[in-house]
Amino acid sequence: MHLNVLKTKLQPCCGNPATGYFRDGFCRTNLEDTGTHIVCAIMTTEFLEYTKSLGNDLTTPKPQWQFPGLTAGSKWCLCISRWLEAEKAGVAPYVILEATFIKALDYTTIDLLKRYELAKN
Repeated sequence: MHLNVLKTKLQPCCGNPATGYFRDGFCRTNLEDTGTHIVCAIMTTEFLEYTKSLGNDLTTPKPQWQFPGLTAGSKWCLCISRWLEAEKAGVAPYVILEATFIKALDYTTIDLLKRYELAKN
C-alpha cells in the first residue's frame, strides 16, 4: 500500500486525463521517474503560464500521448522540484494532500504543503 503525506492510503489524483508517472491516476514514483511526479496539484492559470515560461507547456494538447492539455482547475501530478520552484516564485498551485505521495516529505515539510491545501467545505 502506498502512503500519502498524511501517512494514510494514497488516493488517486486524476483519472481523466490519467496522470502520474505510471499514467494510472496516482502521484507515485520509482527510480526511473527522474521528475519525481509526486505532488497532486490543482492547476491555476498563473502556474500554467509560469511552467510554460520555463519550457514545460502543460496547456497544449499532445494527442500522440493521449494528453488533452490542462486548464485552470485540472488536477495533475507535478514534479516536486517544479512545485517548489513555483512556491518560491509565488505561483504554486493548491495541493491535494491525500493524493500527494509521502516521498514529498523528503523534499519539503508537511507544514509547507498544508499551506497550499485546498480548503475543504
